[in-house]
Amino acid sequence: MKFISANKGLRVLFYSLALATLPLSALARAHASPSGKAFFQQSVSGTVSDGSGPLPGAAIVIKGSGRSATTDAEGKFSIAATPDDILIVSFVGFKTVELPVGAQAVINVVLQEDSLQLEEVTINAGYYNVKQKESTGNISRITSKDIETQPVSNVLATMQGRMAGVSITQDSGAPGGAFQIRIRGQNSLRAEGNDPLYIIDGVPFSSETIGFSETSGFNPSMTSPLNGINPADIASIEVLKDADATAIYGSRGANGVVLITTKKGKVGKTAFSVTASTSAGKVTTMLDLMKTEQYLAMRRQAYANDGITEYPATAYDVNGTWDQNRYTDWQKELIGGTAQITSLQASVSGGSESTQYQLSGDYRTETTVMPGDFSYDRGSVHFNANHGSPDDRFKLTFSSGYSFQKNDLPAADLTTTSRNLAPNAPALYKPDGTLNWENNTWTNPLAALEQQFTANINTLTASTVLSYAVTPSLIIKANLGYNEVANSESKTMPSTMYNPSFGYGSESSSIELNQTGRKSWIIEPQVSWSGNWSKGKIEALAGATFQRQQTDRLFQFGYGFPSNTLMNNLAAASLVYVYTDDMTIYKYQALFARVNYNWDGRYIVNLTGRRDGSSRFGPGNQFANFGAVGAAWIFSNEDFLNESKVLSFGKIRGSYGTTGNDQIGDYQYYNTYATNGVTYDGIIGLQPTRLYNPNFGWEINKKLEAGLELGFFKDRVFATASWYRNRSSNQLVGIPLPGTTGFSVLTANLDAEVENSGVEFTLRTINIDNGAFSWSTSFNIAANRNKLIAFPGLEASSYATTYRIGESLSIVNLYGYNGVNAETGRYEFTDFNGDGTISYLDDRKAIVDLTPSFFGGLQNQLQYKGFSLDFLFHFVKQENLAPTPGAPGTAVNQRADIADVWSQPGDQATYQRFTAGFDSAAMLAFSQFNSSTGAIQDASFIRLKNIALSYDVPASLIKGTKLRLFATGQNVFTLTSYKNGDPELRFGGSLPPLRVFTGGVQLSF
Repeated sequence: MKFISANKGLRVLFYSLALATLPLSALARAHASPSGKAFFQQSVSGTVSDGSGPLPGAAIVIKGSGRSATTDAEGKFSIAATPDDILIVSFVGFKTVELPVGAQAVINVVLQEDSLQLEEVTINAGYYNVKQKESTGNISRITSKDIETQPVSNVLATMQGRMAGVSITQDSGAPGGAFQIRIRGQNSLRAEGNDPLYIIDGVPFSSETIGFSETSGFNPSMTSPLNGINPADIASIEVLKDADATAIYGSRGANGVVLITTKKGKVGKTAFSVTASTSAGKVTTMLDLMKTEQYLAMRRQAYANDGITEYPATAYDVNGTWDQNRYTDWQKELIGGTAQITSLQASVSGGSESTQYQLSGDYRTETTVMPGDFSYDRGSVHFNANHGSPDDRFKLTFSSGYSFQKNDLPAADLTTTSRNLAPNAPALYKPDGTLNWENNTWTNPLAALEQQFTANINTLTASTVLSYAVTPSLIIKANLGYNEVANSESKTMPSTMYNPSFGYGSESSSIELNQTGRKSWIIEPQVSWSGNWSKGKIEALAGATFQRQQTDRLFQFGYGFPSNTLMNNLAAASLVYVYTDDMTIYKYQALFARVNYNWDGRYIVNLTGRRDGSSRFGPGNQFANFGAVGAAWIFSNEDFLNESKVLSFGKIRGSYGTTGNDQIGDYQYYNTYATNGVTYDGIIGLQPTRLYNPNFGWEINKKLEAGLELGFFKDRVFATASWYRNRSSNQLVGIPLPGTTGFSVLTANLDAEVENSGVEFTLRTINIDNGAFSWSTSFNIAANRNKLIAFPGLEASSYATTYRIGESLSIVNLYGYNGVNAETGRYEFTDFNGDGTISYLDDRKAIVDLTPSFFGGLQNQLQYKGFSLDFLFHFVKQENLAPTPGAPGTAVNQRADIADVWSQPGDQATYQRFTAGFDSAAMLAFSQFNSSTGAIQDASFIRLKNIALSYDVPASLIKGTKLRLFATGQNVFTLTSYKNGDPELRFGGSLPPLRVFTGGVQLSF
């Protein structure tokens, strides 16, 4: 396509002058019809819109000729055409229309969205692109349309409930909090060995945490580098799941691959866009706890049950020391605030046919729901440029992004405290505004906030893709990438966090510091070729990968300062201790290849292979081969189905292959040493920290898949179903060693095998699409079964109490709960070995699988003229271990529904007798109850995860400008029977996710 100037007058003048200088014969030839009849062209102009606003970059082509034009930022176009010509008007995601020119000089076109064009949807498969209908692998996809409706800061949050088989859970509602992702279950015995590979614009992005457990403060999962990616910059996210899709990534694709593609510039005039929004967030779930009267009644009954007639001097809540008429809702006080979120984004884009660009930036600031002046700030800038030579043989794509995160968050999570404090506990502050210690009768919870946690994280990513078409079918290509993450964390623990009566001064103050830097580069030369053979098309790809990653870590501890004002100056500390000071280097090399053959659009075979080399393994084990075969039969293209009015698309696909895993950390097979802090003759000594293991090698994951895809009524109803089985063997684990060896574990390959099998189902329907009103529905559901199918010597290993052959890795071994003994009033449990006692090793034999039974999402999208409504329900069927925080009757508040309590012999009760802690048998029974089947609760839920309403102001009201008003809600409401907080948090105690409502405006011009 040629770039057509928007200046109509100059274009007409230029065109007229050109005509005037042509010889008459040449002029006649230039305007001769195919039949030989000569006639003059005319200028046809108009606009292209979607009914509510212009569509910049829409293509207008004269059918059967090489003439074309594109719309400018206002959707306007102009093109020379004859009355016999036909205009073809198209835009990505909209139905293409053909319009005869005739005598019309102005043609205004309104395009309708077309989500049914499956054959035109191209998905990113990593090293290549493939049309969705011709894919032999299992790839899930969401686009910016799904992402932009969600007021979230983490890219993983945008995927929740939208992809079959992709389980994502939130660790905490803290600003910048992390998420856990599992693609088709847990493959590795090591928790850290189950993360997928992240690729941003072709560059691997390490998701390994860069925090340090001693400094990471409020965030229980430490700091995730993924928080540095601005969701607003993302054009699409593809998740590769089966062997056919992931094998080309070899060892890095064992747990799936997440491909993130950022937005690119479009052809047209320079376009500007500004989006501003403000949000308010509250905790989703507050427990219904006992009020003061109910709490004190529980405490008094507990002492009576224990035979205590005179309350101890330390029982401040019940002995009259604290006001027994006082009531404080501690959840409201400590985690009941409102988080304020402000976001501002801006972008500029445009370009000609040969060069396009986009520059965007954003700034987001978020406070917390806890008391105090805390905030999380993130800013980013992203730039992308595409260039192609006039002959379209040379292409260059450059993408770069920089982000900073500044965390100034509480160093402690007060969620558990807010649920455990007695409701008549003292006030937080004295009348003079200082912390109240109530005559040393309690620990003021706000004292923990005297600690200060700060983190500054800077992330840089850059990638360049160069390609040159030697011939139309032979292309050479190079992918170059670089990313860098720098994290500086500190946590100060001043003497002011302690009760002043302790007499601590700054000499007891301390600081913990973390300086972590990670740099990585990648070079990937590639060559691809395509050609025809018989009725088929062959595509071949070959390439190599060279990658290097360096991580520098310095973890330090300083203690004793002349003044608290000097705590951030480590040189002022009287004692400095270095936890870790190291540098690790990871090197990775690979050769990869792909061959795809598509015969007549019906039979497709895809072969991929990769030979990987990793520096994380010893000599002789550094290299391994991985590969896969995928096949598909598009049976809807068979002659006997060509005329079907019901079935519009049908495909059967399958794949089998292997991928690997080297997520074990660097230098694990080496003899390693560390300084022991002991000085001898002026020299600091070394001590061994790891044994050499020359047999250390790869984990292997074998994947098998079968799938069916069906489209009905011109794909208005489209369904997919997949079955898979993944088996991961040669597990990389720490094998326990006897203490006499001087080492606790030996990092080695364990001859254990883990299986994940399951089914996935998706359904998309176009319920109504009549131009003015459209309504579509998307549904997905997945069920995964995890099983340990082999573990030689399990019974004699230290894992004997953790795993069971034939059971899931997510099981918990529990006591068998039998209810409350009607005579003693205490919990009872099954004596599995029949020895008359309940013991930890012999009687925790009841097995409960905490793996979700199934999970998925239901999304609806409705559009009427300028109004759009999008809402998503996320659902999970699961159980959770929900222990009671403290024995009912002790000085710990309880849920208000703990009412059916044993009080006298013969009672049939749900809960055992109250105890103030003096009944040792009841306390032991309570402890065992928390590790029994009695503590298992149904944690299933249905959550309105996201709802978004927007309105596009008609273009006729605001000429030259597109104005969109929007309102969104996140975690709006949850239906669940779970009683111990938010059901999404697998293990309670962390701040629940926030319910966030957002209002904003987007202005484009």
